[in-house]
Amino acid sequence: MLNWDMQIRPAELAAIRAGDVDVAFRRWEQPRVRIGTRMRTAVGLVEITSVDRVPVSSLTAADARRAGAVSLAALRRGLDRVHPDRPIYRIGLRYADVDPRHALRDAVPDAAEIDTIVAWLDRLDQASPTGPWTRETLLLIDELPATRAPDLAQRAGRDTPAFKQNVRKLKERGLTESLDIGYRLSARGAAVLDHEGHPRPSLGRPEPEPGVPLPHLGAAATRALTAHGLIRLEQVARLTESEVRALHGVGPYALDHLRAAMEAAGLAFRGDPTESG
Repeated sequence: MLNWDMQIRPAELAAIRAGDVDVAFRRWEQPRVRIGTRMRTAVGLVEITSVDRVPVSSLTAADARRAGAVSLAALRRGLDRVHPDRPIYRIGLRYADVDPRHALRDAVPDAAEIDTIVAWLDRLDQASPTGPWTRETLLLIDELPATRAPDLAQRAGRDTPAFKQNVRKLKERGLTESLDIGYRLSARGAAVLDHEGHPRPSLGRPEPEPGVPLPHLGAAATRALTAHGLIRLEQVARLTESEVRALHGVGPYALDHLRAAMEAAGLAFRGDPTESG
């Protein structure tokens, strides 16, 4: 299982999930992925269905459309920007399933499972050359959700790459959730801290307004919306599309994803004739 979403743009991932994109082209010295590999991405699991070396002369307009490029010329320009001397590989892609960690993080563990998680956290702490870090990291994320990783790392007295690597370990067990900016503690992570009796910083906060959370929109758009207190789709639906578009950082990609997420939730921008009512 690979985390490959850093190499695929958010718009491409959304198109793969929708079935509109089913190939990608890369210039590699040799294949970096294998058929059957499932990659964890921001939209879920994406499976590699084929890996073929192809000559640049064989690329067609149909290839460009399948890769989400606006034209064959645009596809070729993109491939020539970096390492133009390397061979071209065509990678077949398909959306496979939701990320299993999504269901895991919302599943509150029973007592026996909590004991297993606690023992695993203890082993991580004991193996760390810099000392215990697991509970400190969980509590820090609980205190400062949606905070940039470098800022959290500084608070923890760790370098950013090491901090991110540690958080990824917690995420694998469903204890944390990655946001467009920073992280938040999952219901599973909260259950573990509560079981151990840690004083959680978030317990004194008012309950968040119920509703559907924002989809992944990119850091700039997420920052623009959350700065105006918009963290749920129901809140966004109180605004017109023009008002949302006017927020600095909200571009066409974010608007497209907001529309799709709102439509799936039976919502629409205020004043939109499709708004449910």
